[in-house]
Amino acid sequence: MADLSVEVAGIRFRNPVLTAAGPPSQNGSALLAAARAGAGGLVAKTISVEPAKVPRPTMAALDRGMTDFSIYYALGGRIVRRTRTKMFTPRGLLNIELWSDLPYQRWLDVEYKVAKSSGLPLIASVGYTADDLRFLGPKVQEAGVDGIEFSLHYVGIDYKPLLEIAKALRESVDVPIFAKLSPHILGLTEFAKELERIGVDGIVAVNSLGPTLMIDIETGRPLLGGKMGEGWLSGPAIKPLALRVVAEVAKNTSLPVIGVGGVTSGADAIEFFMAGASAVEICTGAILEGPGIYGRVAREIGEWLDEHGYDSVEDVRGMALKYLPEDYQYEVRNPGVDPDLCTACGLCEEVCRYDAIKVVEVDGRKTASVNQYACYGCGLCTTVCPTRAVRFVD
Repeated sequence: MADLSVEVAGIRFRNPVLTAAGPPSQNGSALLAAARAGAGGLVAKTISVEPAKVPRPTMAALDRGMTDFSIYYALGGRIVRRTRTKMFTPRGLLNIELWSDLPYQRWLDVEYKVAKSSGLPLIASVGYTADDLRFLGPKVQEAGVDGIEFSLHYVGIDYKPLLEIAKALRESVDVPIFAKLSPHILGLTEFAKELERIGVDGIVAVNSLGPTLMIDIETGRPLLGGKMGEGWLSGPAIKPLALRVVAEVAKNTSLPVIGVGGVTSGADAIEFFMAGASAVEICTGAILEGPGIYGRVAREIGEWLDEHGYDSVEDVRGMALKYLPEDYQYEVRNPGVDPDLCTACGLCEEVCRYDAIKVVEVDGRKTASVNQYACYGCGLCTTVCPTRAVRFVD
């Protein structure tokens, strides 16, 4: 059985699935529930000098409604369709939650102590200005946290002024500190290297994306209570962006990276590990599913590692980095089809804009077939195939 424990900047976690600063880590009781549900470590909601005044409504699901799913299972060495079902599957979440609306003193006196009673490592989250961090950092450290994450959200896209924030916290505390990056920051590689020189112990990537807007077409009103109806996008919709940031930091620094943004399954977490992350945080998934998601994702990570013959997360960390090309790739590659895995569901044929893949009958059995001459090599069919029957083969 794979060992799920990981060490990040000297902090040992029982598994690599952590809470993230946000509604599911809103107080000590919520963090304690996450610990009991299987989280490997705890990250508390961000605090600042003044408690947040949070607009209402605060959250809205992206693509509200039900999605039709096919569920497959193995039978006699083949993958076959079992049933179809409908599930509520938003691709993301818009929120205008801001930082904690509890006074920082409440966290120092009560909430951190409740969270620490779990026995798990506890990372505080603080923001936002250099003066805020000079003031709060020592107080939070004295409260007994194991590390401090500092949020660089809401503070601009030019990284140079942000270095003063990192310096202020580094000079104020001795515990490991982690910079949580906004996806909007320009000059990411240079910024990450500067943070490393300052003495930041790790990077958390990424925060939510925005501002964004959603409108109820029945009323014409925005769904959130922010100024101009604005909110910030999180969840599965931003996972590709988060993965890219994780990979860029991992390729260009020696800092450990914690990936956050769209993790809802063990497979999502494995992607982050392969991009260079040492652990992951979950926020949106925990909002939609509840604290049970932490233990479920941890179990799925363990199952995937066992099935693929790996002993630990470290065995796959950074695996994908060597495959990330330094330049554009122009060679046309055509996918192949494994008839033993193909269920003839027709999804590949539906999405092919080049009329290059069809479900045909071969030896009395239906299977997808690729016309190598018509195929453009776009790769879309390989990503919609539910059984990986259509895929590129090296």
